[in-house]
Amino acid sequence: QVQLVQSGGGLVQAGGSVRLSCAGSDFRSSTSTMGWFRQAPGKEREFVAAITWNGGMVYYADSVQGRFTISRDNDKNTGYLQALMLKPEDTGLYYCATKPAWDESGDSVRQIFAYQAWGQGTQVTVSS
Repeated sequence: QVQLVQSGGGLVQAGGSVRLSCAGSDFRSSTSTMGWFRQAPGKEREFVAAITWNGGMVYYADSVQGRFTISRDNDKNTGYLQALMLKPEDTGLYYCATKPAWDESGDSVRQIFAYQAWGQGTQVTVSS
């Protein structure tokens, strides 16, 4: 099982930005679909963004479209989520995850249960 280690996040004012990183333990993470999810207190974990194994396609939740950018560097087995123009409603615990890349359709990458490896989570708090 690939291990994912997250870094980044923290406390930021509304309108600010953060960059989250997700480092995979071995090459398997670079051949997998990578997704980012978040969970606010009292709410279910929700899809934020995903990127195909080769970086050719990216997908975003409507709520972050135009503000967040997902990317990856397979040479470093690392994925990133750049979040700009943050809003208080973006507050939550952010998780990266990977899934096998045999289905990278828009519907598949949004299915939380399809992801097999998860990072430890990193808190992003946006103050108003």
